[in-house]
Amino acid sequence: MSERSSDSFVSAEHKEYLRRQKIYRLQIFAVQILLLLGFIALWEVAATQRWIDPFITSQPSRVLRTLVSLHNEGNLYMHTGITVFETVVGFTLGTVIGTVIAVILWWSKFISAVLDPYLVVLNSLPKIALGPIIIVWAGQGMTAIIAMALLISVVVTILGVYSGFSQVDANKIKLLQSFGASRWQILKKVILPASVPTIISALKINVGLSWVGVIVGEFLVSRAGLGYLIVYGGQVFRLDLVMTGVIILSVAAAVMYQGVVLLEKFAMKWR
Repeated sequence: MSERSSDSFVSAEHKEYLRRQKIYRLQIFAVQILLLLGFIALWEVAATQRWIDPFITSQPSRVLRTLVSLHNEGNLYMHTGITVFETVVGFTLGTVIGTVIAVILWWSKFISAVLDPYLVVLNSLPKIALGPIIIVWAGQGMTAIIAMALLISVVVTILGVYSGFSQVDANKIKLLQSFGASRWQILKKVILPASVPTIISALKINVGLSWVGVIVGEFLVSRAGLGYLIVYGGQVFRLDLVMTGVIILSVAAAVMYQGVVLLEKFAMKWR
């Protein structure tokens, strides 16, 4: 069926509704862009007019010059690439390992009951406090940084995904059991498809947690990466470098989050 013939089945009222929704989304996007540009302009003017101290707060023009300088020196992409790689690895491992452990907990009620208090304690424990221990175990390198990101995200993933598994409609499970479905078939046909929104929510949370873990790890042991740039800038009082690192982190985290949003759209279609 051609696009023209399919459009003939859409009522005029529905077309008008879709048009209004598109305009509404464009308005939201436009306001978001204006807010960002307004903040940047206000920041620049405030620093130029000395309403704020540009040495402490930096300003957009200085951040831009720092970006150009890092680009010309060849350090911008090296530091950004190292941090992004560490974050993606920690994020992926935390999500996969956490989901697998959540499946194991759902599969065995005995294991779930045994591990429940330990998971609660691990979730409430400040993971940063384990940083020195991880450095001793994993060494002062990329492995320790990835381990920190993994440790911060994996427990949250386990608890979130397992909670989603536990909230699946029991009637659907009983229906499959009445037809003689195995536990694996129930997991594949009911539990996982019904828990897609929960898993996606865990992914969105893990984006931020993974970045926190990586930056904390780079604060402690790294000699390269955005966390190292921020620490180095603070030590030598180059606040422009600090703000530049923070802005790059914000952009990279936003891009990674949008990647999860695209994955959500694909996963919801599969579901």
